[in-house]
Amino acid sequence: MCYRCFWPQAHCWCGSLHAMPTRTRFVFLMHPKEFKEEKAGTGRLTHLCLPNSELHMGVGFDRHDEVQALISDPANHCVLLYPGREARNLSQGELAPADLGGRRLVVFLLDATWPLARKMLRLSPGLQRLPRIMFTPTAPSRYIIKQQPQEGCLSTLEAVHELLLVLEKSGLDRYERPNQLLDVFDRMQKFQIACASDPDRPGYRRNRYSDPQTRDKARGESGRRRDNFLKLPGV
Repeated sequence: MCYRCFWPQAHCWCGSLHAMPTRTRFVFLMHPKEFKEEKAGTGRLTHLCLPNSELHMGVGFDRHDEVQALISDPANHCVLLYPGREARNLSQGELAPADLGGRRLVVFLLDATWPLARKMLRLSPGLQRLPRIMFTPTAPSRYIIKQQPQEGCLSTLEAVHELLLVLEKSGLDRYERPNQLLDVFDRMQKFQIACASDPDRPGYRRNRYSDPQTRDKARGESGRRRDNFLKLPGV
């Protein structure tokens, strides 16, 4: 077992990952359930690709020393990637280099399911006070091995990929290897699919993975709430 990515040594990603330098500091806030139970979590893979990033596990972060140090540092311009009506849509150019005032852009990301991410935010008033950013996805989720709860929802890795695209377009960062994250994502999923189809591997699903575009969307109040958060501009 690799101590960095927690994959079996024969399938470890670390040796094949190339560091992707960024001006932006990415801070992944991972829920303990994501850390302990998620076989195919993409937050850790993304963190391993980005040397200018850090990963912290927890539920509430108002008493987390490292997180609070980043927020209170006047040299940082801290934002939370979280969609909503009050969030700046970077795909529409709503954040420019001049807005940073010479400070370093620090992006916080909640790495958890939507219900757990809402709980993390509720228990972290300091994160609630951060300016929020979002983007308009350029493509639907490529997540084959996991059901996304609603149209517009992406994995953590895909969200960082989309964010880097708009940061480069806005002149806020450079994204020199736009295919690397998606390539890692594809290889991870192929490994999981191969494991699921191996009859000698206990604990894996045996049903064929369906096309993400054919899956049912979330319904009821939960579905309507996510639709409001993730509604595309002009729709």
